[in-house]
Amino acid sequence: MAIPVAKPKALLADKGYDGDAVRENLLMHGILPIIPPKSNRREHISCDFRRYRDRNRIERMFGHLKQFRRVATRYDKTALSFASFLNLAAIRRWLPHFVNAT
Repeated sequence: MAIPVAKPKALLADKGYDGDAVRENLLMHGILPIIPPKSNRREHISCDFRRYRDRNRIERMFGHLKQFRRVATRYDKTALSFASFLNLAAIRRWLPHFVNAT
């Protein structure tokens, strides 16, 4: 996998990436695969489901941010403008959790 950033310590992926070739490639590059095994896998491979839970949190965050049409369709022309609107969308999403509702 060509990754343009610093080498990660682990890769969180869903069952669709549960293949021996993918796992071997990640391990050869020193990346720990955190991928749950498919139900039809012959040999059981353990998975750290505590760390795998973080993947679900990330997926839900992207789902919430995509409720903003501008983020989902990427109307912004520059990366700075898009990143700025992502910040505004995240603030709007998380602000009610920090404000006293009583």
